[in-house]
Amino acid sequence: MKKGDDTRNSILSAGLELASQYGLEDVTIGGLAKEMCMSKSGIFGHFHSKENLQIRILDYAVEQFAREVVLPALKVKRGIPRIKAVVNLWINWGNGLGGGCIFVSTSNEFSERPGPVRDALVASQKAWLSSLAKLANSAIKAGDFRPDIDPHQFAFELYSLLLGFHHYHRLLRDQKINEKEEKALEKLINSFT
Repeated sequence: MKKGDDTRNSILSAGLELASQYGLEDVTIGGLAKEMCMSKSGIFGHFHSKENLQIRILDYAVEQFAREVVLPALKVKRGIPRIKAVVNLWINWGNGLGGGCIFVSTSNEFSERPGPVRDALVASQKAWLSSLAKLANSAIKAGDFRPDIDPHQFAFELYSLLLGFHHYHRLLRDQKINEKEEKALEKLINSFT
């Protein structure tokens, strides 16, 4: 890896943390330069605009999510064990960021704001929903799910469960959210077996 790549990744890592805590819109070239003890022109030289910076932060978040959630889950036996691994890794990934899952917070920020940042976010979430449907298909092939289930319905319900988890955990500070999530996940899985 080149020095420029190391610098860019350090900037993106700091940007991801700031976006998690304060929102992607609040991540500016100037604010990030201050956080990184760099010049604005140093940050600008890597990204050329705030919009490009925001898109690259989202891309970086997708890469980190894949590295920390998807790849480790693929090492777990397919079917229900892999689904549970994805959920646990997904929850821990969101909790590892100061403000929680950037995809949830950015969805709120950009849901009604057309443009390239929203387009990048939508593309990443559609890809994730497709991956969740593939998880369900894998569970069918493993014999854990009934063959007549709708994998896209499973993806919708699992995604919705984790969005609810984030809300209860981050906003409502529910002390029993882990217990509630485990019960809800068991109920969801049982409805597809």
